[in-house]
Amino acid sequence: MQLMSTIQSAKTAPALLELSAGNWRLAVLVGLVVSALAVVALPASGSFWVVGAMSALVAAAFAVNAYRRRYYGGLLVAPAIAVLFVMNIFPLLWSLGLSFFAYQSNLQSIRFVGLNNYIKVLTDEVAAPANWNALINTAMFAVCTVSVQMIVGFLLAMLFAKQFPLRKYLLILVLTPMMLSVVASGVFFTYYYDPTFGILSYVINSLAGGQFIVMDSKAGAVAGIVFADAWMWSPFVMLLVLAGLVSVPRYLYEAAAIDRVSAWRRFWSITFPYIRGLLMLALLFRTIEAFKLADLVIVLTKGGNDTMTISYHLIRIANEQNKTSEGAAISYIILFIVIVLTNLYLYVANPKNREA
Repeated sequence: MQLMSTIQSAKTAPALLELSAGNWRLAVLVGLVVSALAVVALPASGSFWVVGAMSALVAAAFAVNAYRRRYYGGLLVAPAIAVLFVMNIFPLLWSLGLSFFAYQSNLQSIRFVGLNNYIKVLTDEVAAPANWNALINTAMFAVCTVSVQMIVGFLLAMLFAKQFPLRKYLLILVLTPMMLSVVASGVFFTYYYDPTFGILSYVINSLAGGQFIVMDSKAGAVAGIVFADAWMWSPFVMLLVLAGLVSVPRYLYEAAAIDRVSAWRRFWSITFPYIRGLLMLALLFRTIEAFKLADLVIVLTKGGNDTMTISYHLIRIANEQNKTSEGAAISYIILFIVIVLTNLYLYVANPKNREA
């Protein structure tokens, strides 16, 4: 009975204000209050260490609580959770907190401004037009690049789902662009689009009889970036769709052939259900990546001809102009847009959600 009583008391959670090493709720409360006061009152370097110490206090309270209540499974995964917190969650929370302050990396001063950074990047007469223009350009690139990649990747998957001579070698060649770095591909396309000795300009010059510069206008620059991005990432879409195509049981096609089902009906009734989820997955991944399009723009146009994307604009604001807090606010606006699009895709991809 005494042992059962001891176990029962060990499983009883301490009250909120009870001073105990395992009272994680009190540790969380103290950590939040002290961290908030430190961020408001101390310099950035001091508040960083105080917030780190409060995080360690909360982690220690969780560990002691788990040990006393015999949650040994939780203790075993605690190191992995700690690494996840330090490497992923803490930087996100830190940058989110930074977006509510006026802070520039070249000035050692910080001041709490609430939502002013978000209001400024969206409505300020000086800053907002460039931000909105970059955001509209990013949406345009996302629609164009993702559409081209989905179409080309799907057609390539339909082609490589069949057996033909040299298929294995051609498949390796098609996959090669995806293995190159973005910068290397961008440098390659600068030579490809070069007005003097680039292949594309040379062919058009030979046919039209006049000099042709691909990147000379916004339409040409956008087309050049979209083509280069599609060249790199259409194989990624192809791989996902191809995985779905090869998983379709052959007997379904044989039964459809016996029933003399049309090609369109075979595709819609047999093939498409197997690749629909993978198509949505490719669409989701490529849309998220399209909102991060910056490196290819930097190499090919440096934002010229009105091709500035929001990611490249963010790099310039945060790194070149040292407006760290405004950059943090823009990054969280982008994150919000991507989360909304992701949930919209997942809602459309899952018919059960629409029926609920």
